[in-house]
Amino acid sequence: MKKLIIRDEYIKLGQALKAADLVSDGAEAKTVIQSGQVKVNGEADARRGRKLRAGDVVFYGDRGFEIIGQDG
Repeated sequence: MKKLIIRDEYIKLGQALKAADLVSDGAEAKTVIQSGQVKVNGEADARRGRKLRAGDVVFYGDRGFEIIGQDG
């Protein structure tokens, strides 16, 4: 599974999808999130501003990534 390393305490879901190259821009992120296609820790989440922290796992379709804090 792909890992997304964050420098701060959290990253917002829409930003994380873009950073992981699962969407091309914020508009696409908004669309897929609001349509229920994105799962955070196994549950659909329609909040683009959802704060993701180290240990959270995100899936969009069959592609996913885990949030990793800068300390590892």
